[in-house]
Amino acid sequence: MIELKKFFALGALLLPLVALAAYPEKTIKIVVGFTPGGSADSIARILGMAMSSRMGQTVIIENRAGANGNIATEFVSRSAPDGYTLFYTSIGHAVNPALYKDAKYDPVKDFTPISQVLSAPNVLVVPASSPFNNVKEMITYAKANPGKLDFASSGSGASVHLSAEVFKQMAGLDLVHIPYKGTGSLLPDLLSGTVAMSFPNLPSALPFIQSGKLKALGVTTAKRSAAAPQIPTLAEAGVPGYDMSTWYGLIGPAGMPPAIVTQLNHELNAILQDPVIRQKLVAQGVDPVTGSPEEFGQFIRKETRYWAELIKKAKVELN
Repeated sequence: MIELKKFFALGALLLPLVALAAYPEKTIKIVVGFTPGGSADSIARILGMAMSSRMGQTVIIENRAGANGNIATEFVSRSAPDGYTLFYTSIGHAVNPALYKDAKYDPVKDFTPISQVLSAPNVLVVPASSPFNNVKEMITYAKANPGKLDFASSGSGASVHLSAEVFKQMAGLDLVHIPYKGTGSLLPDLLSGTVAMSFPNLPSALPFIQSGKLKALGVTTAKRSAAAPQIPTLAEAGVPGYDMSTWYGLIGPAGMPPAIVTQLNHELNAILQDPVIRQKLVAQGVDPVTGSPEEFGQFIRKETRYWAELIKKAKVELN
């Protein structure tokens, strides 16, 4: 009888290890906080297909759009931490708690970081008809004419808006914010010259830059983008130290088993180092990023502090 008890006790200890060794045993769901068809959704699907191929299990994308990603974020925070519900998140994960006072999640405590996967610069663009051909010309004019230049954003608190707020503060400029309802709605006025400038994500602006309808004055990241290496960084162009990116990564609910986190991180890093996948992503205007769960966790904490301070200082409010 004693030996039998020992046998069952040993079995109870081994069961979790067996379960982890078998992961994944069923379909993995990646939640995306944006509507189908956009760049975030399409890239999530590229990663999901690659994960499915490597892991031998179906990976589906579930879109839960709304409230700038908050609906999806809150859903994932309440999900079981078993590795079968994951979240393809973005910079909004760190920004939203400072913007939405009723946000029902903590971006650090309520989630398990798995891996950052992408970094996409925003890009300072002006209409083709603009008199400005570089950042220094724009800064010189703006300082001599405070409040005379405006910039369009896709909405208060969006990365398009926050990129401009960083630019204003670092360059010491007085610019007027014109918020629109999404990048699609601001583009006609930007292309026509109704507004002076904007800071859209590079993937959405690249076709207009390549066609000559917009002039690109600088990308927001510290390094030039592999998708458009001809565009200088804002730091190079006249705003030393400027560094801001629209990033994406994979996280899960708090309390995920470390072995599953390690496995998912390994798979993602392998996918992002695949030349074919990298080429697909760079063609969409984004730069693949690899790293450990610990590095991504530290990055999220840093981003959360940074944007909370900037939003408070700039008095950014939702429109």
